[in-house]
Amino acid sequence: MSKKESFTPAWTEEAPRQGSYRSIFKWGDPAGFKHPNRGFYGMVKEVFEMTDSDFAQPQEQGNETVECELPIRISGEQIRAFEGIVGKENVGADDYSRVKYGAGKTMEEALMLRKGIVESAPDLVLHPRNREDVQKIVAYASEQRIPIYPYGGGSSVTFGFQCAKGGISLVMSTHMNRMLEFNETNQTITVEPGILGPAYEKMLNEAPEVLGAKRRYTAGHFPQSFEYSSVGGWIAALGSGQQSSYYGDMYDIVLSQEYVTPAGTFKTLDYPGTATGPKVNDIMKGSEGTYGVLVSATLKVFRHAPENRRYFSYLFPTWEAAVDATREISQGEFGMPGVFRISDPEETDVGLKLYGIEGTPLEKVIRLRGYKPMERCLFIGTTEGEKAFSQNVARNVKRVCKAHRAMSLGGYAAKRWEHGRYTDPYMREDLNDYGIMIDTLESGVTWDNLHGLHQGVREFIKARPRTICMTHASHFYPQGTNLYFIFIARMNDLDEYRDFQAGIIDRIEKHGGSLSHHHGVGRMIAPWMERHLGTPQMDVLRALKRHFDPKGIMNPGGTLGLDL
Repeated sequence: MSKKESFTPAWTEEAPRQGSYRSIFKWGDPAGFKHPNRGFYGMVKEVFEMTDSDFAQPQEQGNETVECELPIRISGEQIRAFEGIVGKENVGADDYSRVKYGAGKTMEEALMLRKGIVESAPDLVLHPRNREDVQKIVAYASEQRIPIYPYGGGSSVTFGFQCAKGGISLVMSTHMNRMLEFNETNQTITVEPGILGPAYEKMLNEAPEVLGAKRRYTAGHFPQSFEYSSVGGWIAALGSGQQSSYYGDMYDIVLSQEYVTPAGTFKTLDYPGTATGPKVNDIMKGSEGTYGVLVSATLKVFRHAPENRRYFSYLFPTWEAAVDATREISQGEFGMPGVFRISDPEETDVGLKLYGIEGTPLEKVIRLRGYKPMERCLFIGTTEGEKAFSQNVARNVKRVCKAHRAMSLGGYAAKRWEHGRYTDPYMREDLNDYGIMIDTLESGVTWDNLHGLHQGVREFIKARPRTICMTHASHFYPQGTNLYFIFIARMNDLDEYRDFQAGIIDRIEKHGGSLSHHHGVGRMIAPWMERHLGTPQMDVLRALKRHFDPKGIMNPGGTLGLDL
């Protein structure tokens, strides 16, 4: 092997230095890494006209110690009042805490922190211990007109944690992460909002040992941020897990919520169905901390039967065939798959590189059978539930795929995807280290407008020379699905990135997609909300804001577009 062929970039293999900017913006486990494989690395060099020499020396890595020069704007007396509520050990005013708990995981935040730029931060970070602490904090903050910004797991990609007006970052995951009640008869569980995905799922999987249950259960909710996101965050941003086509979105899973608001504390009722007027429970879902602080939630849980899961992968000759088949599956009324995902031609070709299929005998067979690069589309999935039900769904999926000229790849690609479904985002830091930006935007869409949205957004992204645009649909309904756009470009200029991202959001809205399917709105997408929903609907949301939060202290500064 030649020296050139054996070159490997100096991908970072060390956990970020404690107290550094990188320790804030790095995705996931501080000691977790996943590097581009040789196929993906080769594609990046080809698309961006780069050579190994471009990867010889990393650019800005954000290894410097965090500094926050923004002044603290709340008084010593107010700080002492909060210390009296939660205890001094649960109050932070140091630079690192202020920056960490005022930032999420957007690409823009990562680019800024790499350069040591801090444009906003909370004045104070509080770690409430229980509901009573939250009630006292909200009451005092409302009296003193101090802004409050709830913080869960920290995985927001929409500026969900940006403390635009200073105030308090209220960190819910430190202490408020307990199980409050388990009801096996109703198949529900009540938890505090700060519990993170792995702890929540482990508790349910081990329900006989941990909760004294007769069966094992699952949350049924597995977003890509699962390992570092909280139940409260899932609810606040209306999240969807990677098996939502079977289990439902978080909107479907939440039965009841308890909130502390400046106007008072209330808990919605947990009936599975009522006819007592508009449901306040539904109103509060997706409110992103703008009406109050979520302190507990009652959620559905599901029987855990991984032994019944079936894996499948198919390759379609075209994107149109893949869309037609998945629409037929979604509307076929024989049951929905759990994981349910189709990739467009560009994402399919990248996926075949990532899954190690390109260059193998299987790839040769695929080509010989007429499935051409940049035309073929990958479909991966699983089935869930009772054994016979799971088998029946798999059988019907096979029937539909065969009718739409798909080639079966067995379960290999689906299993490879599952193996890396939480770790793929770890490659972001590797690419960023060498001036390559990777980001995502996603949208809900009806079947009749899917191709128009897909083509319109891709046209804008691909108009920028040497830019990768991968798209998949991964959350399915009888009436439509979502489109998830992943774009990769050689770019590290903040202004250029902001303009490019705004252009994509603009095209999503203009081509009839929803502004977000499961990432939420935050401050990033807020400027489009009025145009998207219309003033009459925004007026309803603003009226609710005035009722729950008359002094405007809850997550102010543009979230949901309520106070732009």
